[in-house]
Amino acid sequence: MRPRILDRFILKELGSSFLFGVLTFTVILVAGDLLFKIADMLIEKGISLSTVLKLFVYKLPSVVVLTLPMSCLLSTLLSFGRLSSNSEIVALKASGISFQRIARPVLWGAALVAISAFFMNETVVPIANRAAENILLYDVVKQKPTLLRERMFLKDESGGKLNRVIYVGRLRTRKGSMENVLVQEFDDGRLSRITTADEGNWSDGVWSLSDGKAFSVDKEGKVGFLFGFKEQRLPLDLTPTQVARSSLKPDEMSLSQLREHIEIMKAQGANLVPLWVSYHLHIAIPWASLVLALIGAALGVRPQRRGGMGVGFGLSVLIVFAYYVVMSMGRALGESGHIPPLVAAWLANVVFLGFGGLLTLRANR
Repeated sequence: MRPRILDRFILKELGSSFLFGVLTFTVILVAGDLLFKIADMLIEKGISLSTVLKLFVYKLPSVVVLTLPMSCLLSTLLSFGRLSSNSEIVALKASGISFQRIARPVLWGAALVAISAFFMNETVVPIANRAAENILLYDVVKQKPTLLRERMFLKDESGGKLNRVIYVGRLRTRKGSMENVLVQEFDDGRLSRITTADEGNWSDGVWSLSDGKAFSVDKEGKVGFLFGFKEQRLPLDLTPTQVARSSLKPDEMSLSQLREHIEIMKAQGANLVPLWVSYHLHIAIPWASLVLALIGAALGVRPQRRGGMGVGFGLSVLIVFAYYVVMSMGRALGESGHIPPLVAAWLANVVFLGFGGLLTLRANR
């Protein structure tokens, strides 16, 4: 029974600190970003309180997901610091229990948090973000229209079959113009034709492409040049505003949606590196909970200095800041092609896992 009792004891210590971390970091992030936007909408734009409250609720899931790795770090720092200051860690080690065994329930708990964050990112967060975007477009954009949208995908389906996929590099809603347009047409699920154009313009209720080329794709996947054109109609029955409303950014897609777009874009040899970086980040970021929990536990068992909760909170903020700096650097290097997308996405996790491993070795001393 000893291992089960020990696991329950450690998890009980972590539980209250974890909930405290989620609430604290959520309040900080909300106060630092959403509250200022909400105040601006209420005072400057005259948006109704009910609309603002709905926007707040829809934005909350993405904020909570960000706080989960931070909360894992804070809870292990505070809980293991409290156990260490009460000499309970010393007593456990004196009875022959290693730090790795003490930290086992921490890793299991953090893994559960990571899996939960992953599924939230795949289900709740994309839907909530789209709902929040719709509120902004319908209720706020009429006063201050969106000027520029980038990297957008539009799908045309009928009868459960994919007819057309349109990729827009940039959309300027006010001007009614597109840049770097790619149209992929499908015949019974098979890519049959590709059209590229430098520009697209909305005029007299019709989209037209300028300075483009058309290519055919045979059943073996070979691409052949058909013709070039100065101007050609784009089969898109949406206004510029409707295009902005119906599009999705790569960062707002679920993992399956992003993989589907990568496969579609692969046929025409487009630059897939930014999309692959986003794809791997979808997987890597939730596992920051496990990495940061290990670091927090290893730091928490060290001799405590004065300051208690304040020191633990400040230290967790510094570590989280350093983690996201490394993650941002890895993303930038990956998107620029200096390192592979997989390495770029997992760089922060690998670096901080190595740091946590060193701290774990010292924690046994």
